[in-house]
This record gives sequence, C-alpha cells and structure tokens, in this order.
Amino acid sequence: MRIANRKRVLVTGGAGFLGSHLCERLLQQDCDVLCVDNFYSGTKDNVAHLLGNPHFELMRHDVTFPLYVEVDEIYNLACPASPIHYQRDPVQTTKTSVHGAINMLGLAKRTKARIFQASTSEVYGDPEIHPQPEGYWGRVNPIGIRSCYDEGKRCAETLFFDYWRQHGLEVKVVRIFNTYGPRMHPNDGRVVSNFIVQALRGEDITIYGDGSQTRSFCYVDDMVEGFVRMMASPAALTGPINMGNPGEFTILELAETILRMVGGRSRLVMRPLPQDDPQQRQPDITLAKTALNWSPQVHLEEGLTRTIDYFKNLLAS
Repeated sequence: MRIANRKRVLVTGGAGFLGSHLCERLLQQDCDVLCVDNFYSGTKDNVAHLLGNPHFELMRHDVTFPLYVEVDEIYNLACPASPIHYQRDPVQTTKTSVHGAINMLGLAKRTKARIFQASTSEVYGDPEIHPQPEGYWGRVNPIGIRSCYDEGKRCAETLFFDYWRQHGLEVKVVRIFNTYGPRMHPNDGRVVSNFIVQALRGEDITIYGDGSQTRSFCYVDDMVEGFVRMMASPAALTGPINMGNPGEFTILELAETILRMVGGRSRLVMRPLPQDDPQQRQPDITLAKTALNWSPQVHLEEGLTRTIDYFKNLLAS
C-alpha cells in the first residue's frame, strides 16, 4: 500500500553524476524515486548502493522516446554535459535536450506533475556581460561544435516556458554552472576531473589556452540543495535561476591548487583552446539568494579534498 504523503519522483539522467546525488537526497526525504537513464554517460555504479532500497527503482530508458509512468514530480537531468560526451553524437545530444523535453513535458501535463529542467550556464555562450545574470540573453554560436548542447538547452527552456504559458504547467528552470564532486566521470574532459586524474597518475596537466579563462566551481552537495529548494518553492517562481558558486578562478589557478593538494611532479602543459570555449564564466546568484535563501557553503579546497579522495579510491580499485 502506498503511503499517501510519499511523493513519487522521476529523475531522468538519474545514474549520472548530478542525478545520482539527487536520487540519494530524495530518498532521504522519504520519496519514491524512479531513476531513468540510458547509460550513455551515466553508469549503474553511481546508483548501485541504492538498489537495495525498496523505494528506489532503476529503469533503462532513453528520454527521446515517450515514458508512461505515474509521478508527482519530474527532475529532467537527462543529457550528456561534458564536451567529450555531447560532441561524440551531436545529433543525439540535440534530440535528448529537445525531444526529451517534449516527452517529459508531455508526461508532466498528463500527470499534472511539477517539472524541473536542468538547464546550463552554456545558454549564455561566450558572454559579453560579467557576471551573468538571468536576464542576459547570451552570445551563442548556433552552428559551432558546442551548439548541439548550447542550443539544445536553449530550445528546452523555450519549450518549458511555452508549456507554462500554454498549458499552465508548474515549471522550474535552473541554469547550472560548473559543478564538481565524487562520481564525476574520470574521462569526461572537464577540468576538475581532468586535472585531478592527471595529477594522481603523475601525468602532464593539460591546460587549454593560456589558462587565463575563468570558471566558477560549485560542490555537488550545494547544487543538489539548490535543486530541492527550487522544486519546493512557490509555483510562481519558475526561473530561470542561476545556480553555481560565484567564486571565480582562472583555469591556471585551479590547476596549481590541485597540483599542490595532490603533490607529485606533474608539469603544466598548454594546448590550443577549443572552438567557442568561453573566456569567462561566473554566476550572478542574487535571485537564488533572495528567492530561495540559497548560496554555496562548501569552499573550493574542502570540495576538492573530497573529490580527490574519491578519485584516489577509484583509481586504486
């Protein structure tokens, strides 16, 4: 017999880095969690420890196809988020963002579920405004090698707000800035995992460009806390809302910090900057602070310590 007040929550991309942490958090809140993933970039290893929980269910499914389930809330996180993964099959990446959004919005419409969209700071492209507020429309190359992800996520936002206006759906749109922590894929090409794995292996640490480009790094626990607060917020708060850590670091500073923390004798090696790689990335989180009373609590070195320990154990095994 179903407990009347136990929410049924669907997490697409639930076996991914962010999704697996979110599933854990929702189980702690006494939700019934349906984790859906096609395992393109996610892995069963990320949720293996949850499989014994009677309130957790894992389903292999691709969100580009309709899904027929009964749920109260939907977190739509499905989409490869690192350039290595999303550029491997760019057509499928766009389909995951666009067709996936259409299918999940259709499910939300039928079940009258509240639905959350994991959007991205990449909707801002290579920004002309710094830091980036939600009102900035972005500067995105629509035909570049990153556009499958950037424009796919922008189109998904369009669909969410059209369903909100046209069908009265309760939508929640969050623009995620760089996030890091345990369960990142060791070969996903993102700077935190790249630098840590290279340093632990004693390999050269590869920096693309001259290292002067900036990023802001949010620890995964802080990000998941923001997700949960956004989903629970009043219906009128639709977003989009920025979530990330406003602390800004150059890529060179990050590399030097990780090398100091790991130790070893890795060299810093410069490589050509990829096409359309943003020069600056820093969130304006004023709205998240005022509307959700949310701001990151984990400092960079504290989060890096936990992440380095995770990768040490992963590489050792």
